[in-house]
Amino acid sequence: MPHRLRLLACASLPALVLFAAQPAFAEAAADSGQGQVSEVVVTAQRLDAARATIEPQLGATSYSLPEAFILNLPAGANTQLNQVVLQAPGVAQDSFGQLHIRGDHGNIQYRLNNVILPEGLQVFGQTISPRLAQNIDLITGALPAQYGLRTAGILNIATKSGFRNGGEIGVYGGSHGLIEPSVEGGGSWGQNSAFGTLSYTGTDVGIESPDGRARPIHDHSDQAQGFGYFDRILDDTSRLSLIVGTSQQRFQIPNVGGLQPDLGFQVKGVTAFPSERLNESQREGTSYAIATYLKTTDKFTGQLSVFSRYSELTYTPDVTGELLFNGIAQAAKKTDLSFGVQAEGVYKLNDAHTIRSGLIVSTDHTTSRTSSQVFPLDADGNQVGSAPETIADNGSADAWTYSAYLQDEWTLTDQLTLNYGLRFDQLDAFRRENQLSPRVNLVWKPMDGTTVHAGYARYFSPPPFELIASPTVAKFVGTSAEQPGTQNDLPRSERDNYFDLGVEQKIDHLTLGLDVYDKQARNLIDEGQFGAPIILTPFNYREGYARGVELSANYSQGPLTAYANLAVSQAKGKDIVSSQFNFDPGDLAYIRNHFIYLDHDQTYSASAGVTYRIGTAHLSADLIYGSGLRKDGAVPNGAHVPGYAQVNLGYAQDFAAPGGPVTIRADVINLFDKTYEIRDGTGVGVGAPQFGPRRGVFAGVSKAF
Repeated sequence: MPHRLRLLACASLPALVLFAAQPAFAEAAADSGQGQVSEVVVTAQRLDAARATIEPQLGATSYSLPEAFILNLPAGANTQLNQVVLQAPGVAQDSFGQLHIRGDHGNIQYRLNNVILPEGLQVFGQTISPRLAQNIDLITGALPAQYGLRTAGILNIATKSGFRNGGEIGVYGGSHGLIEPSVEGGGSWGQNSAFGTLSYTGTDVGIESPDGRARPIHDHSDQAQGFGYFDRILDDTSRLSLIVGTSQQRFQIPNVGGLQPDLGFQVKGVTAFPSERLNESQREGTSYAIATYLKTTDKFTGQLSVFSRYSELTYTPDVTGELLFNGIAQAAKKTDLSFGVQAEGVYKLNDAHTIRSGLIVSTDHTTSRTSSQVFPLDADGNQVGSAPETIADNGSADAWTYSAYLQDEWTLTDQLTLNYGLRFDQLDAFRRENQLSPRVNLVWKPMDGTTVHAGYARYFSPPPFELIASPTVAKFVGTSAEQPGTQNDLPRSERDNYFDLGVEQKIDHLTLGLDVYDKQARNLIDEGQFGAPIILTPFNYREGYARGVELSANYSQGPLTAYANLAVSQAKGKDIVSSQFNFDPGDLAYIRNHFIYLDHDQTYSASAGVTYRIGTAHLSADLIYGSGLRKDGAVPNGAHVPGYAQVNLGYAQDFAAPGGPVTIRADVINLFDKTYEIRDGTGVGVGAPQFGPRRGVFAGVSKAF
């Protein structure tokens, strides 16, 4: 909570302004006055520190966003997770809440307390709320061997625990019909602790506006999120913990006003249909659970985790409207059930060598059910009859991944450390593929305040299995939903050579960072939105690359903290070699022989922020800038939408009250009401236009207990 926060200087991370909360463990011990509780708290701290030694980010580029940083953003903990991560270097925003890190479309791995959270089917919604986070680390660059399969960025979230006795209840809302009540709390008893949070969001801008309206037509969303954490300290060296969470969300698909069908179709004599009347919706839900056992001794620390996730996506069309506008009305339901085991450990062999190894096995079962209403066509492409016909296209599939790694952290001198290792990944799914991947990182600290790192990583990234539907293209030949082509090679795993070099310099209260990277890819994975259901489909470019430079600066002294980040990048691909039926044959022919910009390429991305504290109040401002994602020009993806800058302001004030302080806040999002496009509806794999948020004024009140 804001009144409990202090500033923490950290010279080891080229991060944003680094805030850190006073350890809640210590607070719980001080408040209790009981020796037993103090002993449990100290044990919990030691076990947390031991857990961190299993997977250090040695040689990678790491950016830390602690709880206090989140609370100091305009909107505070009401900010969605993707908007928090946008404040890190090298992150670009896209529609549907998507993030692009260092020129990758997705390829992001989420972890809770270092345990992998399997991928799900959510497109619009955010599965994880920042309310549950004690700290968020974004890890990029040449990753050590413990990280694999998803390699553009690792989002490792250290969750809050029950050793922070008490909680908070609040409500937040304002423009665009937003209302967001929430509650969180935790406590400890004996050797046990528990923490939980619940929130609901109702808004009339559930998905980005397709036409720039401040309050789009037919865009209401209801979103509920829940999270729980429980742990039991078994003894001084071991702990059991359990994480459970759920996210259940419903979205209306927003409409563009003033349009009429122009394809010449009719449904039982009906040819006119105002676009304002379209009534499409999508429901997304995901639930997950993670159980973990941790054991530590003087030389060895090991962690065994079992994880599971179930997600479901259902799209409900407006049958008449979509038939007239698109020639197809498709009801779709997809499910994905994942299980996995993650066993990892670290052993300190001697003063010079620390050995780490791990084994991860996971399985997915996915189902796809679609029912499509289409018009039969004659040889000249004219509609046959006035009633549509139904085409069912159903399927299911299973996938297994097996991963193992071994690496050595070798302390060559007090200033020089070499981390090297091997990782093996095996995929058994639509395709059987594998790769042995070397990793090496060198970290040099030539003087106080200076850190240089250089690294190489070989990467193996399978396509998102849960998104591969493999529709039966032949079923739609001779109908109004016939695809541009029929070739449908299955997506392949991406294979990369990745190089990274960075330096960080701390000068008194200022920390500067510079990082350069180059990724050379074979079977580069991209994703596109094809058809009415908002479901992303993976496809491959035969070859591609992403390269760039990141600059970061942060300053912290007294009541003032500030940060600024700038990224320059370029990402291109050549020759689409899977899911080809989705693309225009002319585009395929051009891309076969020419490198084109990836649709999510953005040359310049920037973020900045400042916070100033006056007693128990703080003022904050942040900014995101993008030079614009790609759109079609003279060639596919040959131009970009106009650049933009969005500025947000926030104010929060704490007041003393019985049982805990009351906090009020007021925020303005998009202060200058800049109307800007994220997408214009053109580009390879781009489905529809979307605009950034219009100006909104919001207020909230919360009470600690």
